[in-house]
Formats: sequence, structure tokens, C-alpha cells
Amino acid sequence: MLPLFIMAHFGHHLLTALPSPMLPFIRDEFKLDYTGSGRVTSAFSLSYGLAQLPAGWLADRIGRRNLIVVGSLGVAIAGLVVGFSNSFVMLLVALVAMGLLGGGYHPSSSPLISSSVPPNQRGRALGFHLIGGSAAFFLTPIIAASIAATWSWRVSFISMAVPSAALGIAFYILLGRQTAADDSSGATAARRYSEPAPPPGNWRRLIALLLNAVIGFGMIGSAAFFLTLYMVDHFHIPRENAAQLMAIINSAGLWVGPIGGWLSDRIGRVPIILGSSLLGGIFIFLLRIVPFGIPFYALLLFMGINSYLRMPVTEAFIMGQTPPQHRSTIYGIYYLTGQEASAIFTMFVTGPLIDKMGFSFIFAVASGISIVMTIITAAFIWDGDRVPKPAGQT
Repeated sequence: MLPLFIMAHFGHHLLTALPSPMLPFIRDEFKLDYTGSGRVTSAFSLSYGLAQLPAGWLADRIGRRNLIVVGSLGVAIAGLVVGFSNSFVMLLVALVAMGLLGGGYHPSSSPLISSSVPPNQRGRALGFHLIGGSAAFFLTPIIAASIAATWSWRVSFISMAVPSAALGIAFYILLGRQTAADDSSGATAARRYSEPAPPPGNWRRLIALLLNAVIGFGMIGSAAFFLTLYMVDHFHIPRENAAQLMAIINSAGLWVGPIGGWLSDRIGRVPIILGSSLLGGIFIFLLRIVPFGIPFYALLLFMGINSYLRMPVTEAFIMGQTPPQHRSTIYGIYYLTGQEASAIFTMFVTGPLIDKMGFSFIFAVASGISIVMTIITAAFIWDGDRVPKPAGQT
């Protein structure tokens, strides 16, 4: 089943990967300042985050496969509307719709994958799943920037909507066939893999992780939303080149995710989560001082490696601390808090502060907040490295 999820993940993010690299083109067309530019990415991120909790709740009740296909098709339809929008207000409304319709994918896919593999192999399975989304985030800026430079950023959204919808439909059909075959053979994941209850103190760890996602990851994410504008305005490079350089960050997801998941299955989730959080704060600070060229490209690559290393490990940590019947709901809460924090910070903190204080100031602030939150979080999740094993193993 894992290749199907990689395909679905790729299709889902073909469009969700577009707002940030297309931001310089959108900014120039609508004559936006940094605060207004922040509204573009926040319109999607806020609604995408808000949709996670109800989508996770629904997935636990009406079926995760249905929510995944809604997430893929809904994003594609909204992407078409973005491409045909003829005003800034219509653009924001379409991006909000894209977020709301796409919110069901992640709270549905991660629990489905988690239940289909032994618990002590969950990290690497989620890491392989990350390849699909990473491939989309890697290829989309390269392709979309070329399209935008030749025709328009609108054509980029329209052209990505078609394969996104096709892959969503293909996933729904193929997963249905695979599930039917498993049911007929009596070999469903639910029958194969039973798990112990989450370890004591699991809610303490989950709450601490959520707080770090809201404040620490949220500040780093909001600062990263402006990377393309930073490259255009600070280093004075062409808009299409700035969009394409985002592929450096996302190239890491093509190979780092499985490695991070494999490592976490062996050495534990907590060291990787805390280590990557600290490095995230350091890397965002280095944006202030690293010159453009090979050093800057290397920093983008290290930022991508660090980010994609943490993603599957954090998902696996959450799954291990949550009862199976509530995983979509809890993962929806996790994704909601992270997305909402980044979007709110972008709209009300990061964008206005860049307008007043500049990029260097906000990179330093995001770095400090992230490092402090990591230290605080460590006191609450340090004992969370009990990687569950399948029933019958010791």
C-alpha cells in the first residue's frame, strides 16, 4: 500500500507547494507590501490548519480513504479557481477554499500508514511516505517558475491542478481494490498488528510537543514563508530564480525522510526531534549573515535536511503516544496548531515586523524563540522514547 500513499502525497502537494514560490509574482501583480504578501500564504495556511481538526475527527468516523480523495480533488478544484481569479479578494477566497478542502489528507494518511506496518517500523514507513510530498515540493517550484516566467503564475496553478486531480482519483480506485483484496484474504493491517497502550505520561508529552509546534516551529515556519521575497529583495535575484531555489530545500525530502525514520526506529524519536529543533533555530539565524552563492545554497540544503529529518519522526512520536482510535483526531490537532501558528505569526507578527525592522531582525527573533522552546520542551518529552513493539515481542 505504501506506493499508493506516496503517489497520493505527491498529487496532494502539487498545488499546496505553490503559494510560497509564486509569492514574488503575486506580490508584483497586486502591488503588495510584506504584510499584504503575508496574507497570501496565511490565507491558505490558516484554512489548511483549521480544517485539520474537523477532518481528523471525521476521518476517525466516516473513513480515511474518503477524506484523502476529498483532500486531493478539493485542492485541485480550488487551484483552478486560484488560476482564474481576477482580483486579490478572489485569490484569497480561493486559497482559503484550497486549505479547507485539502485539510483531510494528512490526518487520514498518517494513521492509515501507521496501522499497516509493525509499530517498530513506523518511522521508516512514514519517512518513505514523505518522499511523495517532497517530490512535489521539489519539482513544483522548478516547473511552476518556468511556466510563470513564460506565461503567468495563474497558468502555473491551472497546469498543476490537472495531475493533482488525476492522481487523487487513481489513489481512491487503487486503494479500494487493495483494501478489498486484503479483506478477502483476512490480512488487513488491523488484524496483523496490535499494539500496547501508550506509555504513561503520554498526554504530557503530546501537549509539550504541541506547544513547541505552535511557538517554536510556528515562528520558524512564518519566517521561512518569506524566503523567496528575501532572495528577491535582499540579494536582487530574478523572481523565477528565487522560486526555483526553493527546490534546494525540498530536494532533501527525496532521501532524508526514510533515513530519519530509520534512525528513529533505532535510536529513538526524542533525540532527533530535539536536535532538529535546535538546528532549526540556528539555521534561521544564519540566514542573516550567510552571503549569496554556494554558502547560501548549502544553508538552504541544510535547512531542508533538518526539516525533512524531523517530519516523519514527529509523526511517529505522535502515533506512539496516541491510542489508535484517536490518531486522526490527535494528528489533526497537531497539524492545526502548527499551521495556524505559522499563518497567524506571518499575518500579524512576521510580515509587519519585516516592514518595520527588516529581515535580519525577524530571523534573529525566530531563532531565539525556537531555541528557547526546544529547551523547555526537552524537560517534558525526554522520557518518550519507548518505541512500541508488535504484540508478542519483547
